[in-house]
Formats: sequence, C-alpha cells, structure tokens
Amino acid sequence: MYAEERQQEILRRARAEGRVDVLRLTNDLAVTSETIRRDLTVLERASVVRRVHGGAIPVERLGFEPGLSARDAVMTAEKERIAKAALAELPAEGAIILDAGSTTMRLAQALPPDRELTVVVNAPPLAVVLAQRPNLTVIMLGGRVRPRTLATVDDWSLNLLARIHVDVAFMGTNGVSAERGFTTPDPAEAAVKRAMIASARRSVVLADHTKVGSDYFARFAEPGDVDTLITDEGIDTDLADDLDQAGVQVITT
Repeated sequence: MYAEERQQEILRRARAEGRVDVLRLTNDLAVTSETIRRDLTVLERASVVRRVHGGAIPVERLGFEPGLSARDAVMTAEKERIAKAALAELPAEGAIILDAGSTTMRLAQALPPDRELTVVVNAPPLAVVLAQRPNLTVIMLGGRVRPRTLATVDDWSLNLLARIHVDVAFMGTNGVSAERGFTTPDPAEAAVKRAMIASARRSVVLADHTKVGSDYFARFAEPGDVDTLITDEGIDTDLADDLDQAGVQVITT
C-alpha cells in the first residue's frame, strides 16, 4: 500500500469511527507506529484531522474550520488541475460568480485574458486579483468579512444576489456527500453560497478529494442543486458513483 493510499484509509476510518488509534492502525495496516505518526502529521497538515494523545480525530467532529492560508498550502497540485479543468465550464461571454476559497482563487488567476466577463466575487482577495484585468468587470459583494475565510456574508451580500442572474457559479465547499449534500461550518456563509447557486443558471463546485465524504454543520446545497463537481483522481470511486447517482456530474482531473 502506497503512503497516499494508507493515509486515505486512515482518514476514512477516522470519519467513519470518530477517531483513530495509532496502535490499532499499526496492527491493522502492518506498518510501524512511526509510519502511522508520520501519516497523521501529513493529514493534520492537510487540515483533515487533529492529532490527539494516541491517535487523531477528524476535524468535522471538532467543528474545526481551517483558515484560508492553511487551506491554500495543501493539495496545491490538485487544486491547480481542478482550476484548469474548470476553465472548460466558462461561458463564451456573460457573467459568473467566483465563491471565496483557495481553489476558486486559482481559477481566478487562470481566467483567459481574451474573455470578456462580468465576475461577481465575495472575497476581497479575489477582487484585488481580478480588478487588474481590463477584460473583466468585477462586482464585489458587500457585507461582513469573516476573518477565517475572508468571505463577505449577511444581508448586503444576500440582497445583491437576489437581484442578479449569472451564467455559472463556481463554488467552494468544505464537505460533500450524497447523503448530506454540500456543507460548510458557518451558517452565514452557507446562506450566501445558497443564494449564489440560486442566482446562477449552472453551478460548478471545485473541491479536492479530501472534501468528498465529509459533512459539516450547515448545508448550502442538496446534490440535485449542483450540476457539476470537479475534483481530482484521488476521489473514492464508490463516493463518486454515489454522487453521480444523486444527480451530480463528477469530473476528475
């Protein structure tokens, strides 16, 4: 078993059982305790588990939401590929929404220079990057800025979203499953995400495979509300099939 396969198995067990134990993993996976501890360190750096004495707990159980800088530093190659694949979903012209997030930021940076688009964003970092592009009209949603994600939330964002219509909403998510849909820890941010999807003709979620199979506190979309999920090849095939059967087109890259 390769290291990445072993780490995914450890994460699967943590999410299914609520925690994992180093000694039990050592016996079950036939590796040393030092190897398991290194695997847990990798998973903790990816912000999907939190180390505890003797093992680890999945972050969903702790209600933990990693900050933007922490999320931006992990799964970087996968996020780059996801962003490039998302370019195929852009309209030839018209309007799009870019949700706050580390993967959507990579899509913002990859937008073609010859495409005339109106881009609605809900994060100051996205607005700063895109406002320098002469081919884009950038609209920044107002509201309270959440320090952890740098996303704008509350009534000012919701009021504007209720009055616009775009071709595609490119969304981020903290978790996705066929049973619970698309979820995020904060209800205020979930409300804005829900309004973004409602204002779009199509919705495309960009999420690396570590998000698939996770569930967080606040749901912002049922599986049927989202047209496409773009993820990486690390996604569990059974989870991908479950989402496909729930009505979500799954694209891997």
